Amino acid sequence: MFFRQFYDHGLAQASYLIGCQATGDAIVVDPLRDCAPYLEAAAAEGLRITQVTETHIHADFVSGARELAAATGAKLLLSAEGGDDWQYRYAAGDGATLLHDGDTIVVGNIHLTVMHTPGHTPEHLAFVVTDTPRAAGPMGILTGDFVFVGDVGRPDLLERAAGVANTMEAGARTLFHSLARFRALPDHLQVWPGHGAGSACGKALGAVPSSTVGYEKLSNWGVAETDEARFVASVLDGQPEPPRYFAEMKRINRDGPPVLGQLAPLRALAPAEAFPRATALWMIDLRPAAEAGLGLLAGALSIPFSKAFSTYVGTLVPYDVDVLLLAPLGAEAPETVPSVVRQAQHALSLIGMDRVVGWMAVDAAAAFWQAQGQTLRPMRLLSVAALATMGPDAVTVIDVRGASEWAAGHLPQARHIPLGALASEMPSLPPGPLVVQCQSGARSAIAAS
Repeated sequence: MFFRQFYDHGLAQASYLIGCQATGDAIVVDPLRDCAPYLEAAAAEGLRITQVTETHIHADFVSGARELAAATGAKLLLSAEGGDDWQYRYAAGDGATLLHDGDTIVVGNIHLTVMHTPGHTPEHLAFVVTDTPRAAGPMGILTGDFVFVGDVGRPDLLERAAGVANTMEAGARTLFHSLARFRALPDHLQVWPGHGAGSACGKALGAVPSSTVGYEKLSNWGVAETDEARFVASVLDGQPEPPRYFAEMKRINRDGPPVLGQLAPLRALAPAEAFPRATALWMIDLRPAAEAGLGLLAGALSIPFSKAFSTYVGTLVPYDVDVLLLAPLGAEAPETVPSVVRQAQHALSLIGMDRVVGWMAVDAAAAFWQAQGQTLRPMRLLSVAALATMGPDAVTVIDVRGASEWAAGHLPQARHIPLGALASEMPSLPPGPLVVQCQSGARSAIAAS
């Protein structure tokens, strides 16, 4: 048996390639939209990807199951659990095999037993993996967003992200009963989760890439809790605000993500070409906040490229707009697309934001903007000590942290507007100086822009 975990740090997401080395057959579970890593790994090991599946309809990234099936001709396997409201709408058209609780996926000598584990979502599946030639029984379980290292999947996303009313408490109770099935599994089974620390699909995910059923029984609060009322109260308390793009991901992954094949080549726009279109474009400045803060183009949004880049863009930028990326030329040749631009385009493609129309050299754009009579917008970094000397009536302090962070402690004169809600709340902001505050400064710099 061949086994490899692939981990995307920006999305804190894990996917898996499992192959039978005797027959050369392989399956990929929960793939991202970028197929290259799976194809390269399979080729290097002499495997052919014959089947592709996923644990559930994802909310935080565009599923690559359809993309990978199209690239390889592999059979697509999708959940048929969860009731009429939670079926894949493209399954029939793509000729997908529908999976039910208790089914077995055969990959050469490897068997994946389907286990319906609703709660995080109604259709959620886990896969118990058995290497049959070993004759030792199951060896591990792919838990998706059901059980993480140290945490369990949140049951509130359908209501808080997708807008399906009155579902989170019912989901929490369903999750509690699904966990009883997990506790009945042998302690030695390895646990291979779908996410790690940093994912918004839970509130306290561990950074360790895998665990065991026995260890999670001892250390995972959600697995260990056997009182239903306490579990429901605890699992719903303190969950972070889901990024606003989660609702769009649910729709895309339910209806069928478009097959890309490959990312479109990025064109460099000259400032003279972009300037007349500036009000119709969402311009994203990829420079570090301190550099961008010296002078932003009017209308540009400062979102430095980082692990959290796609989450911030998905939270703030609509899906029905064209995006222009701004970046310094760097050390590359002038005709070369900067590496940070390519990385940003790739990160956005993973959340289905495909309308990136090009990029522009920010220094040349700034000079052109100024020649057209436009002023650059500075963002002043204010120290805590300087803020402390100001009276409560001198400035309006906007705290853009999440609700749990606010509840844990905040400045008494601050007004709480989470970053994702800031655009809709801007008309209600008072006139006069504003100070935007968060935990480390990253979100407040984005909010200031």
